[in-house]
This record gives sequence, structure tokens and C-alpha cells, in this order.
Amino acid sequence: MTRNNIINGRTLGAMAVVLGIVACSDKWDEHYNVGTPFEGNLWEAVSSNPNLNNFTRVIEACGYDSSLVSSQMFTVFAPTDDKFTEEDANDIIAAYNEQKAKRVKDNDNTAIKEFVQNHIALYNYSVSGLSNDSIVMMNGKYVPLSSNSFGGSSMSLCKTVGNGVLYTIDEKVKYAPNVFEYLEKDNELDSVAKFLYSFNKYEFQPSLSVPGDIVNGKTEYLDSVTTLENKIFTELKAKLGSEDSTYWMVVPTNGVWNALVPEYEKYFVYDKSVNKRDSLQYTNARMALLRGTTFSRTNNTDLTVNDSAMSTNAVIYELRQLYYGSSEDKYYQYNKPFEPGGIFYDARQQQCSNGVVFKTDNWNIGKTMTFFQTIRAEGENNERLDSVDQASTNAPLSIYKVLSQNKFYNKISGNSYSEISPASGAATNIKAVFNIPSVLSNIGYDIYIVTVPALAGDTLASDAERLPTKFRVRMSYNDENGKQPSKESGWTLLQSSLQTTADEVDTFKVAENVMIPYCSWGENISPQVKIILDTRVSNSDVRNGKFNRILRLDCIIFKPHDEE
Repeated sequence: MTRNNIINGRTLGAMAVVLGIVACSDKWDEHYNVGTPFEGNLWEAVSSNPNLNNFTRVIEACGYDSSLVSSQMFTVFAPTDDKFTEEDANDIIAAYNEQKAKRVKDNDNTAIKEFVQNHIALYNYSVSGLSNDSIVMMNGKYVPLSSNSFGGSSMSLCKTVGNGVLYTIDEKVKYAPNVFEYLEKDNELDSVAKFLYSFNKYEFQPSLSVPGDIVNGKTEYLDSVTTLENKIFTELKAKLGSEDSTYWMVVPTNGVWNALVPEYEKYFVYDKSVNKRDSLQYTNARMALLRGTTFSRTNNTDLTVNDSAMSTNAVIYELRQLYYGSSEDKYYQYNKPFEPGGIFYDARQQQCSNGVVFKTDNWNIGKTMTFFQTIRAEGENNERLDSVDQASTNAPLSIYKVLSQNKFYNKISGNSYSEISPASGAATNIKAVFNIPSVLSNIGYDIYIVTVPALAGDTLASDAERLPTKFRVRMSYNDENGKQPSKESGWTLLQSSLQTTADEVDTFKVAENVMIPYCSWGENISPQVKIILDTRVSNSDVRNGKFNRILRLDCIIFKPHDEE
């Protein structure tokens, strides 16, 4: 029989909680009829006990009788018939058969996961010398075990046999869902659950499985172990199904989900050239709602979480410059989360085996806190450069660093910039085209151009190099078929004449509340918005020493428009 998702049970043998003592304690020997150790197997011990008839029926119906006669070592905690009734057993067996008929994997069959595996552990567990500890069950749950109780249920018999230990308990142990499992059990959260569970995938783990003979060049496994994988856990940076970590999760109820998902979908409209655009829109809109909702208790202690809650998707202050282009940009981190208007405020809390679900009808995670992010296309990043006019403009662009002793240090994004200058011998204006990544559709952007003086990169720059320049800004973007305008006349003019200031950093707001119809958000999605910069300096301006044709670009900024 194949047993799945035993949560690394074979690695637990070295843990202190696994005592590895087959015999029961002396105290148990004095009060109970232990029987002759090491004779028979667990299935014989269970099925021959007249007070375990209902438990026996469930074990047999679910196919675990074959496991209990194997050489694998187990500890069984069997509820007696006094409180585990025939009706209880019938309900579990019916649930097992119904799900089996629907081809539900044993990993997900609630009869096995929530009852059978909730009462069986790998290896021998003895209460000898044990005060209070927790042991790992076959379903991965940690259940408290003391010298006289298991999961809060009193123990009344200990029997050792050749392949393990049998304890009888006075009632079944309640199954405690983890955060991921709870989502599926709450009818108010089934929209979230349906989305997340659609990404479930079980992967075979050869290192955790027991190899057998090699047949036709391939290893056959006596015991094949698979583990649950879900790519959304990677997106959320939180293994919500793990019993070894503790998480909090803010979860929207169906009402919130149904109200926000249609709104969020309009921000992820892709043009027809994007492969699987409908699937991307579907997934990204829902992930935009969920990303930033999970919190590791390791990083959110009782001392800090009341002041600020940092989600698993947040970036620490020291890395924000690298991630966002500015250390002042803060996403997926929330101040005063328990106060009115905070993300946890007025949420209903549900304790889970590995954390807490905060179920809420009032969604206090704003778009500008999460995925409405400021985009910075750095001038020095040649990946952002689409093209230059080869006849007039130097390529590649010259990149300059701003040194720490320079007065412009820390006044320029990333302390570096690009210089867009005329090609050697060219007496015409320059032109460079920059790609803007990760633009969302149908949100308003305010667009800024930040320019840099010559002294930022060269304190010995000549008077001619330090002259200001004049330039214009245009924009183009894909149509519904993923095509750019074929002629410059199709470009959008944002500003026709801007003038830099000598020896100053200039920030120009070139457009306000501009909406792009198609999205380029996501990995492996080519930018479809272009900003075109070209100087507009006449020959007489150059001859008279008023302007030059050098444009020094710090960055291009797309900032979500603030409606307030």
C-alpha cells in the first residue's frame, strides 16, 4: 500500500521526541495487562480487542489493515467503542467510499487524513519518562502526548507487539486543520480556497521512499512517498500547509473576493500577442489580492507586530533600493495593523494547527500598499534602453557613477546615470527610446523624467559640458494586437519643450493620470510601453553657447496617480 505525505517521517528517528523504546513504562506495567511484548502485530492487537470494533472496521475499510501487519513500526492510538460509536464509524467509512469513488487521492481523503492518520504515528512511541511532549502523526500533525493522555484524550491500555505499540484512548482526537486546510472548510472562504487549491500538485520524493528491486533498469519502490506542492506557496513565500512553521493570514470572505476580483482584472488586460493572456489575467488579478496577506510569526513577534506587520512578500528596508529603486518605497508592510483601519482590525480569528486565519469582510489592504507600485526605469540600466538613433546618438550610452565625495551623492537614484550624447561628428539632435516594464492596464500614472548635471559624474566638467539642454518627451505603446505605431505620428506627445537647469538635478512631471490600455506586468512579459527622449536644440543655440545636445538621464518614473 502506498502512504503519501508522511512529512519526512523517516527523518524523525533522530529526534528526541521519538524515544524508540518498544516496551511500555513500568508504571503502565503495574496497572495494565501489557501482555507478552513483541508477539503478533498491530492489526491482530487492534482487531482482537472487543472494545475496538468500530475502530477496527474503519481501519479495514480504509485499507490500513495491510499497513498494520507490515514490518514498518507504528504507534496506534485507538478510540474505544464507548465514545467512538458505530454511527461515527459508519460516517467515516461512508466519507471514505464517497471520495474514493470520486478518485480523490488518499492524501486528500478526509477519512484517512483526518481520522486514520490522525491516530497512527510512524515508529514506536513510549510514555516511559515522558512528561509532556508532542509527536508527529502520519498526517503531519503534532499531537500532545503525556504519560496518561494523547491529544487531551485519556489513555487506558498499552500493548507492545512485534511492529509497534497500541494505546487505547477514551475518545477520538479532534483533527486540527492548518491554515491552508482551514480555507477549504470555511464556506465563507471557498472562493479563495478554490483558487489556491487549483494549484495543488503531488510530487514523488524518491529520497523519502523505500526502494525495492530494479526491474527493467528502473527502481520499484516498496513505499512511495509524495509531498504536496503548490506554486502559490512560492508566490506568497509561505508554506501554508506546513506544520513546522507558524503563519497568520488575512483572508477575504466571498463577498470581498467577488467585489474586488472583477475590479482587479481590469488592471491585468494583456494584448493579443501575449501567450495565455486570459490565464495570466485570471491568475494575476487574484494573486494581486492575495499577495501580501501572509505573515511569518518568526518575523512578526508579539513585540513588533502591533506597530508594524511585515508580510512574507515585504522587502526589508536595506534591500528596497535594489528592488524598487528607492528605499522610501514600502509595499506589503502595514502600520498599526490592529487599530481601526488596520489590516487585522475587526477580523474574525480562527486558530489553526500552524497559525491563525484572520477572516474579514472589511478589506483594509489598499492597492497602493501592494501591487500599485511606482515603476522606475533607471537610465543607467541598458536593459531598459530599446534603441537610439544611430546616425545622431552614441550607443551604447555612457554610464557614470556619483562618488561619495560628490555633492550630488544620494541625490540621484542608485548614484548612477546615463549620458545620452551626439555621435562622433554628428551635428544633429539625439534620440533614445526606453522600455518601461511592468505597467498595469487602466490605472492612471503620473510620469516623471529626472535629469542630472554634468558635475554629478565629473567635477571637472567643462563649461560647454555643463550647459543645459532642451528636449521633448513622447510615448508609444502596443495596440490590442501587440503592435507599436508604425510611424512617429502615432506616438503620444507628452511634453514638447523641457529645459534642464545647469548644475542642478531636475525632476519634470511630463504627464498626469495617463492610462495605458494593455498590461505588461509579470515575468517574461516584454515591456510594451516606450518613452522617447530627443533633444530640441538648434544650431544657433549651440553656436551661441546657450545649450548643448547632451541629456543626462537619472530615471523615468511611472507613479500611480493619487486621486485624493
